[in-house]
Amino acid sequence: MTGYDPTSRAFVTDPYPVLARLRDERPAFYDDATGQWVVSRYADVDALLRDRRLGRSYLHVATHEEFGQTAEPDFLRPFWDMVRAGMLDVEPPAHTRLRRLVSKAFTARRVEALRPMIRSLAEELVGGLVARGGGDLLADLAEPLPVNVIAEMLGVPASDRALLRPWSADICAMYELNPSEEVQHTAARAAAEFSDYLRGLARARRAEPRDDLVSALAQVVDDGDRLTEDELIGTCVLLLNAGHEATVNATGNGWWALFRNPGELARLRADHALIPTAVEELMRYDTPAPMFERWVLEDVTVAGATIPRGAEIALQFAAANRDPAVFADPDRLDLARDPNPHITFGLGVHYCLGAPLARIELAESMSAVLRLAPGLTLTRPPEWKPGYVLRGLQSLDVTT
Repeated sequence: MTGYDPTSRAFVTDPYPVLARLRDERPAFYDDATGQWVVSRYADVDALLRDRRLGRSYLHVATHEEFGQTAEPDFLRPFWDMVRAGMLDVEPPAHTRLRRLVSKAFTARRVEALRPMIRSLAEELVGGLVARGGGDLLADLAEPLPVNVIAEMLGVPASDRALLRPWSADICAMYELNPSEEVQHTAARAAAEFSDYLRGLARARRAEPRDDLVSALAQVVDDGDRLTEDELIGTCVLLLNAGHEATVNATGNGWWALFRNPGELARLRADHALIPTAVEELMRYDTPAPMFERWVLEDVTVAGATIPRGAEIALQFAAANRDPAVFADPDRLDLARDPNPHITFGLGVHYCLGAPLARIELAESMSAVLRLAPGLTLTRPPEWKPGYVLRGLQSLDVTT
């Protein structure tokens, strides 16, 4: 018995003892309940993320039927058309082309230019929390900050920004294991609505460009190649979903970790220069996206086990990020940990394009809390949401 059950509330609440046993005893095993091979050692996860015999998708080499999978129902077409128009669920050469084009618009300079706005927004949100004497750190800071940042970056009008968070949540629910039919229908509806909205925005920006990312994506050209309208929409959806859900969870998980480690919290309050390494350590310590899946395109051998073509692998980032073969005393939170080669943002061709933006958001929100709410105190232990693929808290109630 492994104790591995990503659908269990007990496991989601604290998966680390089970993951530690898996690393030691069953570093690669087939889980009947999920139908996945579970891989937990850092070296194996690292190697597989870079291995082109695995892919986020298999549709560039086989049909669903040829890969032993059931074809997707017609009602999910809006969801899959939108997802596969972006770069997350496609493989080279299509992925290479998309990433090259998007990178020409989503530049380091554009991201860094957002820092003053991010800082101002974080201060405004924390200031409101302080004025109210406390509240829910997730609802009052962690959720509105990234969604407003991405909306500002894309050029979504302020009057429409309330639409983005529900669309993102409904779409991302599809990435959990075995989503219910209700969740699937909701995701398809959200994908259709979001795609229609972005299509209108993209056409408006093509006609009258502005200084925003949608305009830049609409205009980017490389050797005569450019993004199609569907690819532009898929890219914008990916930036919202990947950049929002994980950042919300990283913020909540990070502060919950700090409250559970008062010595490290006191250390951070005394030395704000620790913020950059603290951000990295908190993402390692309680990974907001603890599991990523890959399809096996050619047989691979992992930890002595042969995993056949057609299988699905569950790469345990959370386990890899606490592997004692890589991290000294891995279950200890050390805000000055260096080096810290965590894999929270992935590796290989699918390394997170939005990592620089996420780091800025997390650092600026942490800085604002430390400066404006230095006495921030937890009022009650939080509860975890039921999902494991995107692992985060229901709420984080605090006083200032």
